[in-house]
Amino acid sequence: MESFIDEVSITIKAGDGGNGCISFHREKFITHGGPDGGDGGHGGDIVFIAEENVATLINFHNRAWFAAENGRNGLSQRRTGKKGEDLYIPVPIGTVIKKQDGNEMLADLKAAGDKSMLLKGGRGGWGNAHFATPTRQSPHFAKPGLKTEAVMVKLELKMIADVGLVGFPNVGKSSLLSVLTPARPKISNYHFTTLSPNLGILRYREQDIVVADIPGLVEGASEGVGLGINFLRHIERTRLILHVVDISGSEARDPVEDYIKINHELSKYRQLVQVPQIVIMNKMDLEGAQANAERMNKLLQPQGILALPVSCLARTGIAQVIDSVMDILPSCPMRETETQIPQTILTPRPSGFNVSHKQGAYTVDGPSMRHLIASVNFADHESLNWFQKKLRQTGVVDALTEAGAKEGDTVIIEDISFDFVE
Repeated sequence: MESFIDEVSITIKAGDGGNGCISFHREKFITHGGPDGGDGGHGGDIVFIAEENVATLINFHNRAWFAAENGRNGLSQRRTGKKGEDLYIPVPIGTVIKKQDGNEMLADLKAAGDKSMLLKGGRGGWGNAHFATPTRQSPHFAKPGLKTEAVMVKLELKMIADVGLVGFPNVGKSSLLSVLTPARPKISNYHFTTLSPNLGILRYREQDIVVADIPGLVEGASEGVGLGINFLRHIERTRLILHVVDISGSEARDPVEDYIKINHELSKYRQLVQVPQIVIMNKMDLEGAQANAERMNKLLQPQGILALPVSCLARTGIAQVIDSVMDILPSCPMRETETQIPQTILTPRPSGFNVSHKQGAYTVDGPSMRHLIASVNFADHESLNWFQKKLRQTGVVDALTEAGAKEGDTVIIEDISFDFVE
């Protein structure tokens, strides 16, 4: 049996941009043509897509690294390098993607075909043809492609179901699912038989209703006790709850108290207690069931909550459950548990720098500086002029002046050192 995996952490990386080309036009009778280096291709994007035939996140259990293809380098004759192939990552419907270092949501894929481009590939670098000007006719430099950084994200699966079955362990939720739908979950007379949500389809008059059997909750589930908090999120989008209780109290438990305790847990987790409920009083064929059913009805009738007597073993009361679900469900709205979020692109951009002073030298470092240094041909006079112009445009010269740098002081950027000139 395939394991049910509903939470994983993976690392994703968009493709790097290809480098720009340094090239000059050459052909017969033309020995000193102008620059014709093409641009590098853009890196591939990372795109998540919700697919119907993917049921769990198990495919990510043994694979935690996903990278799109890098863009190709530019070519001569102004030919742009090939763009890197985008990487499409299939996930189950209902997958939520969050930042690994917090709860910030990045994407919520609720329906088949939903897509989210989380990482955009790095830009391709300009070829030297871009840097030609009336005063710089033979640029011997080009820009490198933008290098992207790996990002760790967390994937969480939230079941998309119309009806959710909740209740303490061993009250008969799996049995109810098996008589309502063609699903055949594992059923035994011990706690936590169900360790993962089971889905079934209730077909009624050409309508398909998705029913989810949520593993048994325990007291404190909303605070992380037992397995409950791992599965409470699967009820978030449920339109109707079938709250199953062992009305016979066959395990020396009070079904009325059980009902109250489960609702208390639901109230503490995203106010799930506000979702419409039908109480399923299971095991009515056992001794003591009738007296407890009268107590349950006395509690629920003033609240207008329907309680139905059922025996999954004897298969009595099932038709009434189906009729009641079909009567109530159309009036139950889709539950929107998350706000709509804009498409989020996490691609880091080379921006920002820091200036520090120690051991008689000023050091400038940061992502933007690494990218700038990689763009310069220090053996070419025109490239050096362009570099100095960029230092002024990006505010590096002003920052060095504010830090106390004087004419002739040593400035270090990456592994390059030079004298400061205002």
